Amino acid sequence: MEVNEYVVARPSPALRPYVAHYSGYRQRGLPPGRHRGLPSPYLTLVLTIDEPLVIAAHPDHRQAPGRYDALLGGLHLSPAMITHPGRQSGVQVAVNPLGCRALFGLPAGELANIDTDFAAVTGAATVAELLDRLRLAGSWPARFAVVDQVLCRLALVREASVHPDVARVFRRLVAAGGDVPIAALADEVGWSARHLTNRFHAEVGLRPKEAARVVRFDRVRRRLSPGVRLAEVAADTGYFDQAHLAREFRVFAGCSPSRWLADEIGFVQANAVLLDED
Repeated sequence: MEVNEYVVARPSPALRPYVAHYSGYRQRGLPPGRHRGLPSPYLTLVLTIDEPLVIAAHPDHRQAPGRYDALLGGLHLSPAMITHPGRQSGVQVAVNPLGCRALFGLPAGELANIDTDFAAVTGAATVAELLDRLRLAGSWPARFAVVDQVLCRLALVREASVHPDVARVFRRLVAAGGDVPIAALADEVGWSARHLTNRFHAEVGLRPKEAARVVRFDRVRRRLSPGVRLAEVAADTGYFDQAHLAREFRVFAGCSPSRWLADEIGFVQANAVLLDED
C-alpha cells in the first residue's frame, strides 16, 4: 500500500526562539528516489523513525557519503543529495542559527557546510532516548511533542546567547526576505561592514551577503508550484528578472526551477498538512 505523508507543525512557544518548524514525513510503496536537501536560513536536524537517512552527496563533496539515524547539518550554499529505496520516515527540525548555542552548546558557524552525526553533538544517550520515544509515539502530534520535550530540556541546561547585534542583523535579513543592503545593516548596528561580516560569519556560518541570497532563494522555492510564472516570482522576491532568478536557482539547487519541480514537488508538497498547535 502506498503511503505518502508530509505534516508541518510549529514547536511549543518555549522553543520558538530556537526552532522555526517541524516537518514529519512517512513514505512507503513509492519508487526509489533522490531528494535534494536545499540551502535554507535554518540548520537541519533529521531524526529518523525507521530507515536511516542516506546521504549520497553532502553540500561539501569532500565529505564522504554516509547513513545516519540522526543528522545535524549546518547552513550551506549547495544541495545535499539524499537517496531512498521507496520508503523513508522521520522528523525534520528547522533550527534557527541563533538558537544553536542554546540547544547544542556551539555556534552555528562551527557546523557550516557540514553534516554530522547528531550523537557527536549532543551525546549518544540523548539521541537514543529521542529516537526510541519517536518510534513509540503513535501520531505526528505525539512525535512533535517528544521532540519539544527533549529540545526544551537541552535548552534549559545552557546559558548561551548570541551577540545582540548579530541576532538583530540575522532577524532583519529574514524579515526582509534577504532584500536589504548589508551596508545599511552595518550602519544600523554601528559596525563597519568588515566587522559585521566577520562576526556574523563566525556565529551563523554564512557571510551576511550569502545569508541574504539564501533567504531570498528560500522564499522562491517555497513559492514555486506548477503553473506559477517565474517572472512574477522574480519580481516579488527581489531578483532583477527571471534570468537572474534562474541563475541563482541553479547555484543553490544544482538544477533549473522546472527540473526541481519535476523531481521534488511530490516529495515536499503532496499531501502536506499544517498542524496548528497553538
